Amino acid sequence: MPRELVNGVTVLGNLAIDVINGADKSPGGCASFAGVALQASGCPGRIVALGAEQDHELFDPLLDRFGDLVRVLPADRTSAFRLDYDDVDHRHMSVDAIGPVWGAAEIAAADPDTTWVHLAPLLRTDFPAETLALLSARGHRVVYDGQGLVRADRLGPLLEDRHFPPDLLTHLDVLKLAEDEAVVVADGPFDAAAAERLGVPEIVVTYGSEGCDIYTDGDVDRVPAAWRVLDVQTTGAGDMFTACYAAHRAMGDVPRRAAEQASELVAKELEKRRRVKSVSLG
Repeated sequence: MPRELVNGVTVLGNLAIDVINGADKSPGGCASFAGVALQASGCPGRIVALGAEQDHELFDPLLDRFGDLVRVLPADRTSAFRLDYDDVDHRHMSVDAIGPVWGAAEIAAADPDTTWVHLAPLLRTDFPAETLALLSARGHRVVYDGQGLVRADRLGPLLEDRHFPPDLLTHLDVLKLAEDEAVVVADGPFDAAAAERLGVPEIVVTYGSEGCDIYTDGDVDRVPAAWRVLDVQTTGAGDMFTACYAAHRAMGDVPRRAAEQASELVAKELEKRRRVKSVSLG
């Protein structure tokens, strides 16, 4: 029997150690960015992440900033990535370490009690289809970041392909795809026909500063971005957008309103980064 759930959203995902443009290690993974979204939305919820205990110290600033909003569980390893930007919009990624797999034991330890769950996979193996089925059986509405469909679980230069198990889609209520991921999944331009083939009730395809498309019930709604923020590094922007979108959907907002709120949040956070960058360069 599905358990009694409270209105809100729980974000589940692996911690990641990021090395950006050869700099020192920095906190990565959706858990490192979703706190901003949950706080801004005012949605009841929390973030639960997995990472090796010897790496937890890197993420102490998150716990200091967000307190009880973030809970870090121990795992046998931590995801790790290398990100090198040609410019603010183009980057090359490599997988330095493949993170833990979320199975029944991990879900039991996280014990989400909210009506919505946002899954933030970093690679295809993070959340197997059986785990998605378990969450659905618990009564959760499941939001899934589509990078988990296309990112292969192998070390070295990041490989994106469409060889994901079809049953990964079976128990999803919302699928979010970035533009490049949508092209991979559709094996070409993403349109209403491609959305129908996937069979997920609600699909959000983001286009950065160009806004997003929302596919529901055979219709598509183009939602413009709040405003353009140029000349700033965008790592984590997609995580903030999706977490904020899920939070607003959990609070009862229609998809368009949720996307507008998420877009505004991301623009504000990128503006903050640009101001910090200007001060540091000054």
